[in-house]
Amino acid sequence: MYERILVPTDGSAEGTAAFDHAVDLAAAVGAAVTVLYVADTNSDSVTLVGGEVVDALEQEGERIVAESVERASDSGVAVTTAVEQGDPPATILDYADREGCDLIVIGARGSRGVRDYLLGSTTERVVRGTTTPVLTITPEEE
Repeated sequence: MYERILVPTDGSAEGTAAFDHAVDLAAAVGAAVTVLYVADTNSDSVTLVGGEVVDALEQEGERIVAESVERASDSGVAVTTAVEQGDPPATILDYADREGCDLIVIGARGSRGVRDYLLGSTTERVVRGTTTPVLTITPEEE
């Protein structure tokens, strides 16, 4: 059924819910999961820290994907990570194609708020831009 599940995340509650759902699905069907964070090149994120040039978004991405791996540590599911730079929807679509992912599991909304409503959400652009099946997840109300 599915062998390679891609989960793009921005660290939001929706992204975390999508990741948890993907891990459960992967455990049920014997698939592997890749969690992808895209450092949005549309945003300024490079800064100087202690004389070293640092990309704050890439650092944030590394933290988020590491937390995802930790969340799945007891699941028995193989989880790999990727942090890439680019426009989020285009980078997600390119990654899914390049890596041969056969399902994308993504949060229905992310952390970008009003900007998404004005410019078109990442999730909507992913759904419309791929022939790969996409499963959108909304976290359960607490």
